[in-house]
Parts: sequence; structure tokens; C-alpha cells
Amino acid sequence: MQDGSKSQVQQGRHPLLQGWNSPPNFVTYARIILVVVFIVFYLRSGAWGARSMGMRWAAAVLFMVAASTDKLDGYLARKYHQVTELGKLMDPIADKLLICSALVIASSFGELWWWATILFVIRELGITLMRFFVIDTGGKVIAASQAGKFKTLFECIGLAMLLLPLRSLGSWYELVTKGIIVLALILCLYSGGEYLYSVFASSKTSR
Repeated sequence: MQDGSKSQVQQGRHPLLQGWNSPPNFVTYARIILVVVFIVFYLRSGAWGARSMGMRWAAAVLFMVAASTDKLDGYLARKYHQVTELGKLMDPIADKLLICSALVIASSFGELWWWATILFVIRELGITLMRFFVIDTGGKVIAASQAGKFKTLFECIGLAMLLLPLRSLGSWYELVTKGIIVLALILCLYSGGEYLYSVFASSKTSR
């Protein structure tokens, strides 16, 4: 194939697939695999680690590792100028898989209120579907807002504290943990509203 034909193929490639094999995206793929392993460990540990305290500790450590590597792929993408549309889409999806799976399992174990989990999941799924809609209509993925980043931070801190088998520290520990999760929920709903506003505003200006 001639160079001109190759360039045409490259130009005809869907923007979402460009840079799919970049190192930052492979970090994101690895994070998704960690989420799957985390789910297995968390489920096998039982509520509050009743079945296996070792599995509970392993689930907590895996959660923190998966959550902390969120910054790694973003850092690599910015440092080496490899920010891609796929990366901007998959990065928050990896976060949502980790957060939502932890929330659902925690609620099913009776460790967290179902109403909070339902609100979290509705917001996360709604924004993810909106991102796909934006891409499908030819728009660019809107990056997470500052409120959205703080939401993710507090979600990770609150859920990590919930996962750690440290209830023996006293009721104050559970109170602080639930307080951080409630704060994350408030930021979750607020940042979701921000995203919807940004999508509708950009759609009006593009007409």
C-alpha cells in the first residue's frame, strides 16, 4: 500500500480508535483488569470480612491501587502528549466500574445505604451514556470538571475507609467514613449537572 493510501486510512479511522495502543491507554486497560480481581476478592470476603479477613484486606488494597493509578494514565498522557479521545472516555469508565462495583457490593452486604448507591449509579451510568451520545453525534468527549475530580477523590477515600476492616476503632470511624461518602454523593450530583449543562451549551453553540 502506498504512503498516500495509508494516510487516507489513518484519516478515515474513527477518532475514538486513534491512539488506542498508547502506553497511557494500556494503563487504563490494566486498571479495568484490577477492578475485576477486586470484585472477586470483595465478594469472597463476605460482609465486613466475615468469610475471609484476608480477602477483605486484599480487596481494600486492590481498590486503593486501582484508584491511585487513575492519576498515572492521565500523567503519562499529558507528559508524552498522548491524550486521546479513547483515553478521555475509558479513564472515567474505569473509575466508574471500580466505584460502582464497590458501591453495589457494599450495599448488598448491608455496609452502605442502597439509596446512596442507587443515586451514585444512576448519575454515573447517565453521564457515561451521555458521553457515548456525544461521540456518536460527532462531538468530542468533555473532560471531567474540577467538581467531578473532587467527587472521585472523596468517593475513593470514603470507599477505601469502608473497605478497610477497621470498625474496631469505634463508631467515630464509621461516622467519618459515611460522612465522606455523603460529601462525595453531593459532589457527584453537582458535577453531573455541570456535565449536562456543558453538553447542552456546546450543542447550542455548534448549531
